[in-house]
Amino acid sequence: MNTAKLKLPPNTVIDLIKTWLDNVKIDNPNIADLICRLIPSQCPFEREIYCFGRKILHIPPLCKLNPLYEEFVGLRFRALCYLADECGKDITGLI
Repeated sequence: MNTAKLKLPPNTVIDLIKTWLDNVKIDNPNIADLICRLIPSQCPFEREIYCFGRKILHIPPLCKLNPLYEEFVGLRFRALCYLADECGKDITGLI
């Protein structure tokens, strides 16, 4: 039997999207604000389920399953830094 591993081409669609997200330049306060509002600061899927006051289930954060997670977090961080450093905006409400 052949146990050769499946090799993907070096430039898959995911790799291209990752590269594009890493190279997005933040130079507009409105776009930076939109990015900060669209990309959540915490995983929105993490939950604790209670029944009669007792925790019966904990759903862990699922965001790290997203192959673009690191790039989105980096994009949001760059947008926050732009708003704080370049625009002098108070970002406490966006964090």
